[in-house]
Amino acid sequence: MALQRRALLVAGMLAAALPLLLLRPAEAGTVGVNYGRVANNLPNPAAVVQLLKQQGITQVKLYDTDPTVLRALANTGIKVVVALPNEQLAAAASRASYALLWVRRNVAAYYPATQIQGIAVGNEVFATAKNVTAQLVPAMVNVHAALARLNLDKAVKVSSPIALTALATSYPSSAGAFREDLAQPVMKPLLDFLAQTGSYLMVNAYPFFAYSGNAGDISLDYALFRPNDGVQDPGNGLKYYSLLDAQLDAVFAAVSRLGNYNGVRVVVSETGWPSKGDASEVGASAANAAAYNGNLARRVLSGNAGTPRRPDADIDVYLFALFNENQKPGPTSERNYGVFYPNQQKVYDVEFVLGGGGGAAGGGSQGSGGLGWQENGGPASGNPPSGVKVTTGEAWCVANAMVGEQRLQAALNYACGEGGADCKAIQPGAACFEPNTMVAHASYAFNDYYQRKGRSIGTCDFAGAAHVVNQAPKMGKCDLPSTV
Repeated sequence: MALQRRALLVAGMLAAALPLLLLRPAEAGTVGVNYGRVANNLPNPAAVVQLLKQQGITQVKLYDTDPTVLRALANTGIKVVVALPNEQLAAAASRASYALLWVRRNVAAYYPATQIQGIAVGNEVFATAKNVTAQLVPAMVNVHAALARLNLDKAVKVSSPIALTALATSYPSSAGAFREDLAQPVMKPLLDFLAQTGSYLMVNAYPFFAYSGNAGDISLDYALFRPNDGVQDPGNGLKYYSLLDAQLDAVFAAVSRLGNYNGVRVVVSETGWPSKGDASEVGASAANAAAYNGNLARRVLSGNAGTPRRPDADIDVYLFALFNENQKPGPTSERNYGVFYPNQQKVYDVEFVLGGGGGAAGGGSQGSGGLGWQENGGPASGNPPSGVKVTTGEAWCVANAMVGEQRLQAALNYACGEGGADCKAIQPGAACFEPNTMVAHASYAFNDYYQRKGRSIGTCDFAGAAHVVNQAPKMGKCDLPSTV
C-alpha cells in the first residue's frame, strides 16, 4: 500500500483491513517487584504489604526467607519468590537432608497461606559466588527433590537468576553465546533441569549498564523504549527497537546453541533504572527511570513483551527495586533503584496495572483493564473509569513500531475515522506529512486522539500499537502537541 494513501484510509475499511483477532491484546505478562531490604530505614513488613496491595502489585521477589515478611504476605493473594542464598548453596548441593530441612522450614511452613510460587537458588552465582558455580545445579536438584517429597513441586518452581555476564558474546544478539566455562558444564544441565521440571530461566538484565558505559554509541531512546530508528542485527536481519529486547534475544540465541529449549520460558528476574547516580553514571535520573520502568510496564501488561526472536512470548518482569536501599555498597546508583522512598512516597510515577486501578486483593485481572480496544474492535470510551488516574504533566502518545505495519494501519484507520482524531496535518502536502512513514503518521494520529480524550488511561494503547512517552517525540519538523 502506497505511503501516500495511509492517512487517507478511514474506519469504514477497518473490517476489511484486519480480522478482529489482531486488534485484541495478547495474553499479558505481569509486572512484579524485587523487595530488597539492605537498608536501616524501611517500613515494617506489614506496612510494605499494604503498599503492595494499594499499588496492585501481585508478584514480589525476595532475597531471603525472613519469617516476618512471609507471615505478612499470608492471605494476601500476592505471589512470592523466595531465595536460598549463595552462602547455603554448597550445603544444599552436598546434603539432600539439608535441602529438605530448608524447604520444610522456609516454604512448607508458610504455604499455601503465603503463595510461594518459586525458589531462586542463589543469585547471579557465576558473577558473585564463582566458588560454588559447580554446586548450583546439584543444589537445585536437591531443592526440587525436597519439594517433590512434600508434594509441592507442581506449585513451587525452582530456578536461579543469571546475570548477562554469563554470556561470552551478546552483540549482535544473533551471536549470543554462553561463556565456554559455563556452557556445557553448567548451563546445559541447568536448562535440562528447567525443561524437565517445567520451570523457567531467570535473567537479570540492565540496559542502564550498557547505555551508561557506551552512551556515545547507544541511543537513549533505544534504551528507554522510546521511538527510535531501530538497530538491525546483521546476523539474522531482525530489527530491534529496544536494548532490553536485544539483550534477551542474545540470551535466547545462547540457549538455542545448547539445544532445543523453546519450551523454557524466560522471566526477567531483575531490571530497572536508577533515579540518581554519580557524575560518571551517564543517564541516571528520575526522568529516565520513570521512562524505562513505565514504558516497560506498559509493554508487558498490554501483552507486547515479546522480542523479535520470540515475538509471541509473554514475559513476566520483576522491577528492581521496591525501595531505595541506603546501605547497599558501591556507586550512588546502587542506593537509588527504588520506585519508592522508605517513607513510601513514589520516587517517580509508574503503574503496575493498566488502568491504574485494582489491587492484589481487588479481583481484576492484570493486563486487561484500559487497553484501549473493546470487543467491537473500537477504542474504549474517552471518559476514564472511576478511580482511574489521568496523566498529568507533559505526555504524548506515539506508535509502537514493534507491532508491525498491519496493526499500526488498523489503529491509524480507527483514530482518523471513527475515533475522531484530526488527521488533516498528515495528508499529502500538509505540514506533518513528512516524514512519510507509517510510524510517524500513526504517532501523529494516536497523539491527537489521546490529547482529545484528556490523556486518560486506556486512550493510548490501541491493543499495544501505542504507548505514552514523557519527552517530546522527534518527528522531523513536525511537533506533536501535548494539548489540544
